Amino acid sequence: MRQRHKPWADDFLKENTHVIIPNAAEKKGKWQALFGNDHPIHVEIGTGKGQFISGMAEQYPDINFIGIELAKSIIVMAGSKVKEAGLDNVSLVYQDAADLHELFAENEISVIYLNFSDPWPKKRHAKRRLTFHTFLEQYQHILRPDGEIVLKTDNQGLFEYSLVSFSQFGLKLKEVNLDLHDIEDPENVMTEYEEKFSAKGQPIYRCRAQFSRGPVD
Repeated sequence: MRQRHKPWADDFLKENTHVIIPNAAEKKGKWQALFGNDHPIHVEIGTGKGQFISGMAEQYPDINFIGIELAKSIIVMAGSKVKEAGLDNVSLVYQDAADLHELFAENEISVIYLNFSDPWPKKRHAKRRLTFHTFLEQYQHILRPDGEIVLKTDNQGLFEYSLVSFSQFGLKLKEVNLDLHDIEDPENVMTEYEEKFSAKGQPIYRCRAQFSRGPVD
């Protein structure tokens, strides 16, 4: 989807480096020091306008959250939301998540959220899906041995592909939910897309997966 240019985006990035972290690679292995505590760190890849990460940070103040977003016009909207809410347990990163090794050290992250990621439906684009094996290799490296991947999507094809990809990579499926809103999970924090799709009656799929062995070297 084409995003509208935000004339104030560059100024926001310059003036709010405590929210949207510049030179984020320099924080590799030091994210807990940035937050000033030893709380677990959860990462959302593709944080969008920030509704999910802000809601999670409010609901779980003893968890640190990092949101990664590539679109400048979008991440400044998420930054505005975080700033207005006064959340000190959220940091945002304006960067491509293609190489997470640059951002995080081994075992540094406890949970990775993949919310309504681009399904890249064409077979030749499979390697761009965030549950392709090359991404799973990166997740395994940065996640703690007991860490989890949490996937939510409205796209049945991506969900089915991801379940197979997780299984082939040796992950253990802790949850497979074919209609998340049917169970009315009170702890579920909805994204903007989730609200939109569920309002149309579309099922929301969610799964939780865990690596069955420790991270790779």
